[in-house]
Amino acid sequence: MQKKLTSGKRSLQCFAVLALAFFCGCKPRVDQERTWAVYKADANSSNYSPLDQINVSNVSQLKSAWTFSIKDKIPGTRPSQCNPIIVDGVLYATSAGQSAYAVDAETGEKRWSFDPFNGDEGAEVNRGLTYWESGDDQRILFTANNTLFALDSHTGKPIASFGKNGKVDLRVGLRDTSENIFVTATSPGIIYKDLIIMGCRVPDVYGAQPGYIRAYHCKTGELVWTFHTIPLPGEPGYETWPKDAYKVVGGANNWSGMSLDLQRGMVFLALGSPSYDFYGTDRKGTNLYGNCVLTLDASTGKHVWHFQTVHHDLWDYDLPAPPNLVTLNRDGKAIDAVAQITKQGFVFVFNRETGEPLFPIEEKKVPASNLPGEEASPTQPFPVKPKPFARQRITEADLTNYSKANHDSLVKKFRSLRYEGLYTPPDLKGTLQLPGTRGGGEWGGAAFDPVTNFLYIKSNDAPDIQTITKGDPKLASTEHPTPKKAVSQLETIDRYASADQYLNITGYITWKDPSGNPAITPPWGTLSALNLSTGEYAWQIPLGNDDARQETGGPETGQEGKAGPVVTAGGLIFISGTDDKKLRALDKSTGKLLWKTTLPALANATACTYQVKGKQYIAISVGGTPDNPSGYIMAFALPD
Repeated sequence: MQKKLTSGKRSLQCFAVLALAFFCGCKPRVDQERTWAVYKADANSSNYSPLDQINVSNVSQLKSAWTFSIKDKIPGTRPSQCNPIIVDGVLYATSAGQSAYAVDAETGEKRWSFDPFNGDEGAEVNRGLTYWESGDDQRILFTANNTLFALDSHTGKPIASFGKNGKVDLRVGLRDTSENIFVTATSPGIIYKDLIIMGCRVPDVYGAQPGYIRAYHCKTGELVWTFHTIPLPGEPGYETWPKDAYKVVGGANNWSGMSLDLQRGMVFLALGSPSYDFYGTDRKGTNLYGNCVLTLDASTGKHVWHFQTVHHDLWDYDLPAPPNLVTLNRDGKAIDAVAQITKQGFVFVFNRETGEPLFPIEEKKVPASNLPGEEASPTQPFPVKPKPFARQRITEADLTNYSKANHDSLVKKFRSLRYEGLYTPPDLKGTLQLPGTRGGGEWGGAAFDPVTNFLYIKSNDAPDIQTITKGDPKLASTEHPTPKKAVSQLETIDRYASADQYLNITGYITWKDPSGNPAITPPWGTLSALNLSTGEYAWQIPLGNDDARQETGGPETGQEGKAGPVVTAGGLIFISGTDDKKLRALDKSTGKLLWKTTLPALANATACTYQVKGKQYIAISVGGTPDNPSGYIMAFALPD
């Protein structure tokens, strides 16, 4: 049973805010120069823009407006995942090398840059930064490796009064304060008043740190509150773990970002799985708050409500994107809600204040584990509605046939694996997992249109094969390997002297045939339009195209991609992220392609749109090329 707490005071405060708005007789003013001043557009993580200068009637005229070439000193080409923010005509972004940049949003000319490593290499994933202001004090807050920096937004210089000479060590305040542990922030923090609330990424290995949620004061860098995502003795949820699990188990972290209800003072987090991802004998139980939509009081960090989407995760089914805060129209009533997409292809929808499901959710029996010592949860939650937006089951008929030898190899492998559909647990004979660890939903998240109540979701149909072995923890497969300066897996193994180590050595790799073709038939990537008020889908299309594998005269293949959609009041969806290197504009009502352009490299990032001096732009971070390994920021606009 899901545990929920509510506050009568919060309802009273909400009533007061609404009453004041009614008394003033005015609607909230949209600052046209700050329509994308927050990661993923706004505190709701909506990926929505109210701008409509670029619309279905003229988007075909889009042209390149400017290109900013990033010149970090890093070897090799790098992907970029940054969603830029724009404040008063200045675009702020991070590079694949984790440097921060301020660029004139009208011309693409550099205002300043900040190298957090003083010339050394930075290589951690970074998806953006955060803007905070109090009067004339205007700051950019962002992370690089294990450090949170505060920069003057006008100069890019560190603000010495923040933390220690402009930076805060994110290792301090975790379970094991040590120079050897590793923590960073994949996605930027979010601002509530004078606090920046931070999630984190920790390595997906045995002995990793727990992903505590922390809030720091934006002026001083002082740690204000901490929420233990792996509860300590005496805290609610402690009973869902073994007695000493809090001392050794890691993960349950918010790496994908968060959302904020400013009026209610509530922050909404999407939490990942506990570590180790694929074997949990040292964490028997349901493992709160792993894989939870978690709601906290933004001022204090106190628990408000939660819902666990996976019990005792054995599949790395992290919640991959921040919750979308939405307002639905149901039976003529407006309901403030939370919509959470998942890697499994589910959409969970809850009342924002209480956490009550707005569509039924059933606990269904799932397969048991055969691994020694493992106790998989006997049931998992399945939303009755909406239907999954990704494939959750395949048969031999879904295996590709690019040649007889390739097909025979796939069939032989398929028959050798344990596969009983969704939530088939890891097994020594090997397990087929669909959706895999990198799909359906991904970190680009969904886009919500508040006018139509439609949620737009990019999804991957990408199966994994889990190959479980007992042995050397150095073989463990992680999507983001532990950095050299972090504690190694071997150095942590003595903390589990009584536990056998079972490892997945083929995780995070999409299953393919011996010639490198996808193992399952297309589509391999889709874009869906879901009416959240009714729970019904309006359309679903393949997104992206593999020209070499498209059947003659057949539909596009769709492709894997992690970037999310952007939806606008101009009737458009903008989306990139597919291997064909395209940035596309689609009609949001039908999914019809209206415009596309080929970028110089993969744009594995969510786009943004903004206005400067009355002109609307679309901007996107683009990965590196041989000529410019550090990548680009590119902007598009209508001709003058």
